[in-house]
Amino acid sequence: MSYTTENIRNIAILGHGSSGKTILAESMIFQTGGIDRLGKITDGNTVGDSDTEEIKREISIYLATMYAEYKNHKINILDTPGFFDFAGEVAEALRIADAGIVVCSAKDGVTVGFEKSWSALSASKLPKAIYVSKTDEENGDFDAVFADLRERYGTAICPIVIPIVDGSGKTVGVVDIISQKAYSTDGGKNTEISIPADMESQLEDIYATVNECVAETSEELMDKFFDGEEFTQEEKIQGLKAGFSDATLVPVFCGSAITGLGTIALLDAIVSIFPSPADSLDFAEDGTEIKPDPNGTACAIVYKTLSDQYGKFSIFKVLSGKIDADMQLVNTRTGTNEKMGHISKLQGKKSTEVKEIVCGDIGAVSKLSDTKTGDTLSDAKNPITAKGIDFIPPCYSMAISPKVKGQEEKIATGLARLAEEDLTFTFVNNSETRQLVLSGSGDIQLDVLCSKLKDKFGVEVVLAPARVPYREKIRKKVQVRGRHKKQSGGAGQFGDVVVEFEPGEAEDLTFEEKIFGGSVPRNFFPAVEKGLRESIARGVLAGYPLVFLKATLVDGSYHSVDSNELAFKLAAQLAYKDGIPQANPVLLEPIGMLTVTIPDTYMGDIMSDLSKRRGSPVGMSLNAEGMQVVEAEVPMGEMSSYAIDLRSMTQGRGSFTMEFVRYEEAPMPVQTKVIQEAKMLAEAD
Repeated sequence: MSYTTENIRNIAILGHGSSGKTILAESMIFQTGGIDRLGKITDGNTVGDSDTEEIKREISIYLATMYAEYKNHKINILDTPGFFDFAGEVAEALRIADAGIVVCSAKDGVTVGFEKSWSALSASKLPKAIYVSKTDEENGDFDAVFADLRERYGTAICPIVIPIVDGSGKTVGVVDIISQKAYSTDGGKNTEISIPADMESQLEDIYATVNECVAETSEELMDKFFDGEEFTQEEKIQGLKAGFSDATLVPVFCGSAITGLGTIALLDAIVSIFPSPADSLDFAEDGTEIKPDPNGTACAIVYKTLSDQYGKFSIFKVLSGKIDADMQLVNTRTGTNEKMGHISKLQGKKSTEVKEIVCGDIGAVSKLSDTKTGDTLSDAKNPITAKGIDFIPPCYSMAISPKVKGQEEKIATGLARLAEEDLTFTFVNNSETRQLVLSGSGDIQLDVLCSKLKDKFGVEVVLAPARVPYREKIRKKVQVRGRHKKQSGGAGQFGDVVVEFEPGEAEDLTFEEKIFGGSVPRNFFPAVEKGLRESIARGVLAGYPLVFLKATLVDGSYHSVDSNELAFKLAAQLAYKDGIPQANPVLLEPIGMLTVTIPDTYMGDIMSDLSKRRGSPVGMSLNAEGMQVVEAEVPMGEMSSYAIDLRSMTQGRGSFTMEFVRYEEAPMPVQTKVIQEAKMLAEAD
């Protein structure tokens, strides 16, 4: 069945881990006939969690794209992970969603994951709705959760679906406030029932609350409200839709996704008051509007990439125009022409081939040659580059190596393949520390990547702390002679130099010569400099690069037959080896600028922790959300576990970034420890 742009809904489902997001999406598909049985997380057979790692861990790891067809509407469902390590998947969903539903358990209330989801939707300027899940489970308390929501977010919180509770406190049904209908479930399907008589007085209060929310959406409705006139059904929907779209109203739903209770009422509201892509505007990289014109220039953004043994799937949303099978589009980042050969719609991992994807809808295409997540595909005659996806930079790094030596290439190849579908991690071969360093959002993400390397590419790996790239420098001036002499029959080798080493102004080697009388011929000067440049790659204390060194060639001697460039290069290296230990060498540690964002209640813990890490605060401020922003200079060697520690200290509410600033001399206990570790490592090698 084909749908117009107005009859499409793109809904992101967000919330804390295990709050019930995936099973809510499952319920929406099941209740509308998209699947013939409701999957279970524990059985590993839900539409959303289809990856082997998700099934094994019983958590969502990747953004899942699904859809439900209901009342001549196609509802695209974007089920996001709740664990913070996978925030990049949330960023992908919010880039193309037109509204978000934050799931909140009736047992757990407003959690950290709820708060972060709320903030993410606010930052993306998307309408927000709330679904209170698990209302039928023991210790579930919808009223307490709703009261907390109102206290936190004010009168914008508007009840749309409320539970029916029997005398024993058990949830047995729900009331849809918009239609004023009640539902229970029978065999997993919603059945309309009569509203219990003992709820009438409670419902009057709720109806009044909804009417107040509706009245505030326009002057016309406000006048009617104050005149004491009843709103028609159409006026209620009109007001709720207007308030929801401009984010002045947050509708609250509830139910039990496992039994299906409340799902139909939620679907009705999605159809009636949630915005369609036709109500939304997108933006190009240059800030100009991309209007959702079904007859406009074809333009789509790739928001997700899936890669498996069968190839690569690029999942996209059409922002303007439509995309037909076999259409030729241009990747505006690379300039590459891409053929949209086989296009399809996605139901989790299941794809169904279609002839076209209309404006506002979501589709997938296989075998694009040069396209990655965040790229725009557009008509080459009138190319449009849509705004990309902003991912949080990786903040947690570990060294990765194979359990069996010789499989380093397999690790690099596997990570490169995995990086095609996940742009939130990086890996770099650090020649200085001789480690392959894997960086991501946290330990869970890195553990998942290691599991995938084993399952997909057959290589078992181990993680270890990443070494810190220290530096070395000297603190006093010395003059030394380096002489290389070799005679073993035939032509010999002779090079003799006197070099002055002293602290320099530039980080790189500063080389000068002050030779008088031709004691060293000029044609050997480059060889001397080359020998020193090769030497400074490894310092004499712990093998780290030597910086801020000035070397001056002041004297030497040569042999008319045995002297050559190699001999003078080796002589310079001997001078370095003998002279630098005499020049009072010291170890330098990298200092980073830490910017940590936290709620005010954690300030004491954060400052105490920074002190333990030898941090020096340089500033504090409040951001737009009322969070404390602390800036501090901290040795980067003290920060290897900070991503995990900060999460623990703030219960996941804190975040941070860190950028390298400079090198400075490390305290003597740190120098002693690093030098000892380097010695042990050298002995092990």
